Formats: sequence, structure tokens, C-alpha cells
Amino acid sequence: MVATIPVIESSLTTPRVRLISIDQPWEWLGAGWKDLWRVPSASIAYGLLFVIMGYMMVYLVEGQFQYALAMTTGFLLAGPFLAMGLYDISRRLEAGESATLGHALTAWRHNALPIFLFGVVIGLLMIVWARLSAALFAVIVGGRDLSLDSSAAQIFFSGSGLTFLLVFTVVGAIIAAAVFAISVVSIPMMLDRKTDFITAILTSLTAVRANPAPMALWAVLIVIFTGIGLMTFYLGLAIALPLIGHATWHAYRSLVEDSDLEQQPL
Repeated sequence: MVATIPVIESSLTTPRVRLISIDQPWEWLGAGWKDLWRVPSASIAYGLLFVIMGYMMVYLVEGQFQYALAMTTGFLLAGPFLAMGLYDISRRLEAGESATLGHALTAWRHNALPIFLFGVVIGLLMIVWARLSAALFAVIVGGRDLSLDSSAAQIFFSGSGLTFLLVFTVVGAIIAAAVFAISVVSIPMMLDRKTDFITAILTSLTAVRANPAPMALWAVLIVIFTGIGLMTFYLGLAIALPLIGHATWHAYRSLVEDSDLEQQPL
């Protein structure tokens, strides 16, 4: 039997969150891989949009290395929101419906206002992260703009450059962990149940709180696959992000109960 806990102990309307095993994230990846190749035309085309976005961001901040670094790592912040079309593809496949790129690009229509509000939150966090990265760079390295060439690489082998990288990584990890906690199941849930913004975030936070080890593993796997995509000059994102996106749908389905009929709360 699967144990569950309520999102808010005094609430009768919020969904219950399942307690899962440590190896569950690997099953999500396997299910996500199957979804990717069930409709590769839609999934990979959606992934290619991330590749194009990556190149556009690099072009826009080409003369400012610190912003390029912040925007590149920002994929980890914006990814859960931008991947909503992939969740919708998996949702449609599970329901036996057709899934196309057109459906994926208009998935937000299922629950427009809560999804829009979540997007505003992610957008604000992206702005804060970009400005904070620039401030850290200015204080630690000296604030001079660097292009994406060998001069940028050289300074990051200096003492101040390594200090910046360390602080950048720690601060970025804290922000990314917060975004992960509020988003890991919230957008799939808003697409699936048309629930409100606050309930979706509370459910996501409860899923992380109730399953710290499996969710930590899932976060690490997301970072690894996204990192591989970024290190291949964004090309790998065409596969990596669809894989993560489809797997995230299955994470949501594993973590959040369908109804109150499965188990009584602990």
C-alpha cells in the first residue's frame, strides 16, 4: 500500500502527496524516455525551441560574460515553466489523445491565469538572479565586461574569478533549490486539474518535504541532464529537456494522488 499525507492537515480539498521510494526518479526517466519516442516530432521540435532560445540569449549578451553565465544557468530556473508543453504531451499520451507541437505550444490555455501567475514569479526570479549575478561579478571580479573569448576564460582561473565562481554556485544553488521546491509538480498539476496557483505550490512544497531523498536525487538528475545539454553548445537540450519534461509529468503522477480513495493519511 502507498502511504500519503495531506498537503494541509486541516484541509479536505487539497490533494494528498504520496511517499515514494528513493529509486522512483529512475522510473520517471524511463517513462519520460518512452514518451519522447512515442511522439518524437513534437517532443524534439519542442526541445529545439530551447536550443534556439539558448543561442538567442548568448547573442544578446555576447559582450557581457557575467550575464551570459547567469542567463545560461537560468535554464534551471525557467525550465519547469517553459517545459509545460512537454507535460501536456505526456498528459495527452496517458489519456490516449493525439499530441502535437501545436497542442504543446498552447497548453497554457488549460489553466491560463494560475499558469500566468507562476510565470510572473519565475520571470521575477530570473531578473533577480541576473542582477544579483552582475552585482557579485562587479564586487568580486571588478565589474568589467568580458566577451565570450579566451580573456574571459583566463580571468576565471585567477583568484578573484574562482571566488566569484564559488559564490555564484552557492547562491545559484539556493535559488534553484527554492524554484525546484515550488515547481516540481505545480505546473503539471495546474495543467491536469486546473487547480489554483497557491494549492499547486503548496502541493509541490509538500512533495519535497515528504520525500527529501528521492526529490534530492531527482534535482541532481535534472542538473546533470541539463548540464550535458548546455555543455554540447545547447544542441543536447533538444533531447535532454524533453526527457526531463516528460519525466516530470510522471513525477507528478507518482507524487500526487488522484483522489481520496487510495489511502487514509498518516
